[in-house]
Formats: sequence, structure tokens, C-alpha cells
Amino acid sequence: MIADLPLGTRVVVRYRIEGGFTDALGPLRARDEETCTVETKRGLVVVPLAAIVAAKPVPPAPVRRHGSAGE
Repeated sequence: MIADLPLGTRVVVRYRIEGGFTDALGPLRARDEETCTVETKRGLVVVPLAAIVAAKPVPPAPVRRHGSAGE
């Protein structure tokens, strides 16, 4: 699970929040005995390990292309 992944790996982490679940997507930036930190587009998200229901590595984000050919 998350404990086996190297820091910097792009991950998606699903975890419990009040009222349901949410996801954090981005590079794994830190991890200790109680939490992991994921750098999302909105900033760093610290997730309690006890709240995680699923986590896995994901491929790099696709490269965004601006404009179209011929511009």
C-alpha cells in the first residue's frame, strides 16, 4: 500500500471524511507512522493513514497542449 511507495510517486488516495469519502491525487511528498502527504493541484493534503481505504500509484499526468496545430 502507501507505505511501500517511494516518495515522489504519483498516487491516488481514497480516504474517509465526515459524510463520505474523497480522493487526493498527486505526488506522494511525505509519510510517517500516522499520516501521508500528497501534493494536489490545490496544495498539500495530509491524510491520516487510518482513514485510507484505497491507494495506488497512477501514471504521470498527460501533457496539456495549448492551441492547435497551424496557429
